[in-house]
Amino acid sequence: MFKLIMIEDTVRIPPEKFGKPLKKVAQEELKGKYEGIVTEDLGYVVLITNIKVSPVGKIIPGDGATYNSVTFSVITFYPQIQEVVEGEVIEIEDFGAFIRVGPIDALLHVSQIIDDYVSFDERQAVLIGKETQRRLKQGDNVRVRITAVSFAKGGTSGKVGLTMRQPFLGKLDWVSEDVKKLHEEIQAKATPPTAEGKSK
Repeated sequence: MFKLIMIEDTVRIPPEKFGKPLKKVAQEELKGKYEGIVTEDLGYVVLITNIKVSPVGKIIPGDGATYNSVTFSVITFYPQIQEVVEGEVIEIEDFGAFIRVGPIDALLHVSQIIDDYVSFDERQAVLIGKETQRRLKQGDNVRVRITAVSFAKGGTSGKVGLTMRQPFLGKLDWVSEDVKKLHEEIQAKATPPTAEGKSK
């Protein structure tokens, strides 16, 4: 899920940027420090916004820069285990598919696509179910559940695992077909038999 988080920090304004608009300089410095990082506390930091920087900074001996207090908001994507999200297939491999979910590419292992034996057709770059003949290819829109989240040390990567092997998950076309089929089954059970349909 996406979150909006308020942060208080101190921003270093280097001497070569004195005289430039303070808010703009602070934004540049904060973008370099926060945008694109991945942490267990924040998740995937997508964007910095609502910057308010103090016009009065502190000077540290031996450093010509000023250190100004700043408050700002970050928009982050923090994947939650069991969360259902939608995304787009961006790459197909023999071991599974990479799904673009928000700002990240998560792995959908071949064993987590459908309850069927799935093979990889390298020529067409598709994954195909043996019995169902359902096909997954680049550009397909899917609904998935997050099953694993791991934030790597170092602040620039992480891994997210996905599944589609649950009811009403999968390629959106498949979900529509399954919902329609279920609706027809419910209608058939709810409709009383006609006089012609009754046995004598």
